[in-house]
Amino acid sequence: MKAFVRKVNYYETDKMGITHHSNYIRFMEEARIDFLSNIGWGFDKLEDAGLVSPVLSITCDYKQSTTFADELKIIVNTEKFSGLKFVINYTMKCGDKVVCTASSTHVFMDKNGRPVFLEKQYPDFYKALTETKVEE
Repeated sequence: MKAFVRKVNYYETDKMGITHHSNYIRFMEEARIDFLSNIGWGFDKLEDAGLVSPVLSITCDYKQSTTFADELKIIVNTEKFSGLKFVINYTMKCGDKVVCTASSTHVFMDKNGRPVFLEKQYPDFYKALTETKVEE
């Protein structure tokens, strides 16, 4: 699977012309949505199945600034997956340079807030999450 690619929009920059740090969290969400869609489990399918995956935590390490019109390549991979919680790693690159490394931790629940163990209840989704690798 290919990495997610997007350009930095002008409105995502600050007065100094640098991409505002808060936008990297949005970039992570866009890349995560793209990743799930590409493995056949887009948000619409998850919601139709009664699944939600709230964010439990986020880490974000900024390595280098980006600016308007820079093209970011975001590589998304599953770091850990217990069947209930999962951690996704993001490597954001501009050209050959890593500009940001990040991770987000999620849990799978039904719409009533009860935990869902994917291996038992959604084995196809479980397999897709554990076997998919995104390449640069």
